[in-house]
Amino acid sequence: MNAIILSALLGVVMMFSSILTENRTIIRNIAIAGLLILLIGNLLNTYTVYSFNIDSHNMLRFDKFGLFFNSIAIASTLLYAILSGSDVVKVGNYPAESFALIFFALCGVAILSSYNTLLMLFLGIEIMSIPLYILTGSDKKNLKSNEASLKYFLMGCFSTGILLMGITLLYGASGNFNIESVHSTSNAVTTSYNYGILAPLGLILIFISMCFKVSAAPFHFWTPDVYDGAPSVFTSFMATIVKAAGFIAFIKLFSIRMADLGPSSSIILSTIIIATLLVGNITAVFQQSVKRMLAYSSIAQAGFMLFALYGNNDLSSEGILLYSAAYSIATIGIFAILIKMKDYTFDGYNGLAKKQPLVAAANTVFLLSLAGIPLTAGFFAKYYMLASALKSNGHAVLWLVIVAVLFAAVSVYYYFRVIQAMYFKEGEAETTEISSKFKAGLVVMAILIILIGINPSFLLNWFYF
Repeated sequence: MNAIILSALLGVVMMFSSILTENRTIIRNIAIAGLLILLIGNLLNTYTVYSFNIDSHNMLRFDKFGLFFNSIAIASTLLYAILSGSDVVKVGNYPAESFALIFFALCGVAILSSYNTLLMLFLGIEIMSIPLYILTGSDKKNLKSNEASLKYFLMGCFSTGILLMGITLLYGASGNFNIESVHSTSNAVTTSYNYGILAPLGLILIFISMCFKVSAAPFHFWTPDVYDGAPSVFTSFMATIVKAAGFIAFIKLFSIRMADLGPSSSIILSTIIIATLLVGNITAVFQQSVKRMLAYSSIAQAGFMLFALYGNNDLSSEGILLYSAAYSIATIGIFAILIKMKDYTFDGYNGLAKKQPLVAAANTVFLLSLAGIPLTAGFFAKYYMLASALKSNGHAVLWLVIVAVLFAAVSVYYYFRVIQAMYFKEGEAETTEISSKFKAGLVVMAILIILIGINPSFLLNWFYF
């Protein structure tokens, strides 16, 4: 509850801070201080030191899993604000409002990690999504930003309509909005069919809507254009914290209700995973813009995160938390560097290692993590995802794991294109001014990636203790 209330209040504080000062550095520092307060408040809630005592009538349920994810999301946003906050305040004429919208989006994230009814699922998604429509179009003089905002808004409305229709059908089947209302652990399939076609059809519609939100194929078409057209500094936030929150909401519901779809559930999930890995990885290979490549890469990463739905066990819970942290830290770092580049093509990175060796080294660590190379956090993130599916389904899902590993090998190609450009191609990479503080932030994030990659318990121990 602390994260929900504090993020909403801090969003209001950021709105009023623009009345007191127009100094962009001060506004950035207020936002960083607010994120620190939010992180501390969530930790107090996690370890039952203090929490706002508000009766949610069982519409929200705060467990260690959701609260720990909140800490990861808030800490990632804090790193994002420290590293890219100076770029956030440069977009548009009202920097305080940009940070206010980020805090409101975090309020939606906190709701999605703790919802216990379909009504709160809907509210969480909308509270998280509406600020993003505005942030996407915040660069008003850029036609691509305006186009991306319109596409994102229209696709968001479309997917929300599908979600509401699914919720309506489930309500018609059970008479309430509780996410466990139709489910029976003893005989899930029989219980579902006692209500006729309403419950399975409602679940399928919600499944489609959530695939839209996390950009899983074939519902991914909006992602490349929106990520490419939005200001890069906000693409970083959308592709990390927001995507991870979408998956937490996805898994929270379907880890309970997936069995209600009957034997077809594994076929549907396998098809979505293969399509997502195929579209994301193969299309990323042919991109000439690093930003657009990262957009398709985020689709491919969604394919791996979907494996958490296969394994409803301790490994899947640990895996999605680890994946959220590893993916968010690496992608925030890569986008922070991308923002400093004057040319977003692969050729724009030519010779970066000679001009900015520390920046190139940190970028290499982030790219290796996304590729899942050992000794980086991304390796164990992918391992936990695949291991959780094997633990629950054994040899029945082995073929799918092999396919995922092959696609992970394909992803190495397009990530290494950036490394090749930085270290092995001649050129003069043009960048904006890069401060020593920015470099220090990159080093800290690279060290985190390596520490988690060497010993994932460095992060996961906080989940249990």
